[in-house]
Amino acid sequence: MALISTIGRFSGHIQSNGLRCLSTSITHNAAAKKTVSKPNGKNIVLVEGVRTPFLMSGTDYADLMPHDLARGALEGLVARTNIPKDAVDYICFGTVIQEVKTSNVAREAALGAGFSEKIPAHTVTMACISSNQAITSVMGMIAMGQIDSGIAGGIDFMSDAPIRHSRQMRKFMITQQKAKSVSAKLALASRQLSMAAFAPELPAVAEFSTNEVMGHSADRLCAAFGIGRKEQDEFGLRSHTLADKATNEGLLSDRLDYTVPGKGKVVQRDNGIRPTSMEKMSSLRAAFVKPHGTVTAANSSFLSDGGSACLIMSEEKALAMGYKPKAYLRDFAYVSQDPKDQLLLGPAYATPKVLEKAGLSMSDIDVFEYHEAFAGQILANLAAMDSDFFAQTQMGRKTKVGVPPMDKFNLWGGSLSIGHPFGATGVRLATTAANRLKKEDGQFALIAACAAGGLGHGMLIERYPA
Repeated sequence: MALISTIGRFSGHIQSNGLRCLSTSITHNAAAKKTVSKPNGKNIVLVEGVRTPFLMSGTDYADLMPHDLARGALEGLVARTNIPKDAVDYICFGTVIQEVKTSNVAREAALGAGFSEKIPAHTVTMACISSNQAITSVMGMIAMGQIDSGIAGGIDFMSDAPIRHSRQMRKFMITQQKAKSVSAKLALASRQLSMAAFAPELPAVAEFSTNEVMGHSADRLCAAFGIGRKEQDEFGLRSHTLADKATNEGLLSDRLDYTVPGKGKVVQRDNGIRPTSMEKMSSLRAAFVKPHGTVTAANSSFLSDGGSACLIMSEEKALAMGYKPKAYLRDFAYVSQDPKDQLLLGPAYATPKVLEKAGLSMSDIDVFEYHEAFAGQILANLAAMDSDFFAQTQMGRKTKVGVPPMDKFNLWGGSLSIGHPFGATGVRLATTAANRLKKEDGQFALIAACAAGGLGHGMLIERYPA
């Protein structure tokens, strides 16, 4: 059953609740602490995570290449942890927009950062959850006993993007190599090329299966769930305000000081964090569904450049090397939905799945870190999680999972403000969750994200004992 038609029956109920989901309070379970470790499984730990500052595309990183930022993240991780470069067994990076010259950017970054050529490295892509996939790939290798330690990371670089010749031109360029003379090449050109052949192919910004841009999907999702412009602007302002506060208080400790190669400039801050006012937020025009859409540049994540990396080990290996891990990486789930009507609802589907696997409930979670693609996407997910009707008709569940209390949700800002280099965000979410657990004296954290193609991911993280 299509989501839009189904939600039409209860959007009035959701709209009447308005932003009440943002202030919903769930009583925290103060009983004896639970454990979610597996009796016969390896404990896998997050030792440390770092990232370059996330910058708006076209700014200080504009003249770099993706592997420069990935290398910077690896070098920063080595400096932060003092990990010997021959003590890493494997390296995996996630990315979305691939630079064709460095298609396996994990390998090129590792070599550039001085890791041994004997250390295997591969690159994965899963849209906005690409570094989530890199993390779980490394976890899987540790769980299977293939390795004891690995680095997972992510990179995306929107200051540059691969722009191709048209297919017609590409066919001509391939076949003309077989021509033996100038006259033969000219003959091929006259037969194969039209004026249309000279038009470049720009990178797709739309879903391949639906031909709809993600912002358009977000606007439709907000209309379906009754999420208004004011609520979206309020959430966008919240993200920027909290990120600015966290920056000024030194809480974003995963961020490195990054020296831009070739320029010598040291970048120390994320440059997309811009706390403003509701008046300015509300003055922006619709970005996708014009003129009456509610998704704008102010309540959406922006095109970003940045890289991230984290050190993951078996607990036994980490302790043997003298490390004090930040957190256990406990369990995770990947989900997928209809990419037309449910493109951005990954967190709503992943959250109950992860909790049920671990035997936990929402009240057991102390820290929530969800990817903010759009303010409306976050609010729509919260509305879905707060609806018995949605749970029953769309998820095959008896009851709703409930919503996170906002005093536990993205308290240091999120992708709307910090930035969203597609492939790098998953590591940021995991590292921030681990850092918040320590700062806030919590036990469990849940991270979740949506991704293009109707994909989603959720992961349970547990604070390492003091």
